[in-house]
Amino acid sequence: MDKGFCEKCNKLVEYEIKEINDKVEIKGKNYNYKRLIGYCKNCGEEISSNELNDENLIRIDKAYRNEEKIITTEEINQILSKYKIGKKPLSKLLGWGEVTLIRYLNGDVPSKVYSDQLYKILKDEKYMNQLIEENKNLITETAYNKVKKVISEMKEKTYSLEIEKEIEIIAEYIIFKGKEVTPLALQKILYYAQGFYKAFFDKFLFDEDCEAWVHGPVYVDIYDKYKEFKSANILIDIDYDIEDIIVDEKRDILDVVVKYFGYYNGKALEKMSHYETPWMNARKGLLPTENSNNIIEKKDIKEYFEKVKEKYDMLNILDIKKYSNDQFKRVIEIA
Repeated sequence: MDKGFCEKCNKLVEYEIKEINDKVEIKGKNYNYKRLIGYCKNCGEEISSNELNDENLIRIDKAYRNEEKIITTEEINQILSKYKIGKKPLSKLLGWGEVTLIRYLNGDVPSKVYSDQLYKILKDEKYMNQLIEENKNLITETAYNKVKKVISEMKEKTYSLEIEKEIEIIAEYIIFKGKEVTPLALQKILYYAQGFYKAFFDKFLFDEDCEAWVHGPVYVDIYDKYKEFKSANILIDIDYDIEDIIVDEKRDILDVVVKYFGYYNGKALEKMSHYETPWMNARKGLLPTENSNNIIEKKDIKEYFEKVKEKYDMLNILDIKKYSNDQFKRVIEIA
């Protein structure tokens, strides 16, 4: 249980956390962020908590970096992991001091110029290849060969990924993160990810429509790809670093949906979808066991999940848990 010091009660107390819209001034410019405040459960007064202060500092840092488009420490670590290169060799390649990158990884904020250069390396393998060729005399032969090998392997994997649809890569990511995912569960997790991504980010994860089958929403191409597994968990080999492909808010929403919906089995997820307007609208006039390839309209998915977001007062994607819990309770009560 969270505890902090309440000046009114003059002791350590349990507290509840609320999130408010706030702003902070940095170098004469205001930045908006979501501030966490703790309130004493005994008297209701605002309390002091090192944990909340630390979290708010992290949120301020993130708000500043987002607004100014400054690279984060996590993204710098992604560069090191992506190219299998050390901090010092990368600093040397860029013509920086050996400890520059170490300082950034410890929390120092890079200048916009340095940040843009790092972003370009993260996003553009061709630029990294050019950089290492032009400055290979600045690093060891071992470091050079390692990075060249990684870039060569990336080219091969990129070619194979180009023939895969976005929905197929996303399905692989769900299988990778969920570890124990049946074809039935995969279909429903794809559906919930599509709906909540639209609600939070106002765009769809992928272009494909789903159909209103007897057992819930189904993306036909994905069904055909994994139907051989029937009711068993899907087992596949993913021969590339899928976490470098699925990034940013896509990864965030998929991680949350897998966590809060992937916890339930396929049959429970099927029943959840049967109580939702998009599937019900597409099944109007059909018997419960009647086969159909009716499309679940994207506008229905959009409207339904936007209403869910509003009804549950979802301030961030972690609030999706509220809905998944309620839907499961509904399934249990009716069963």
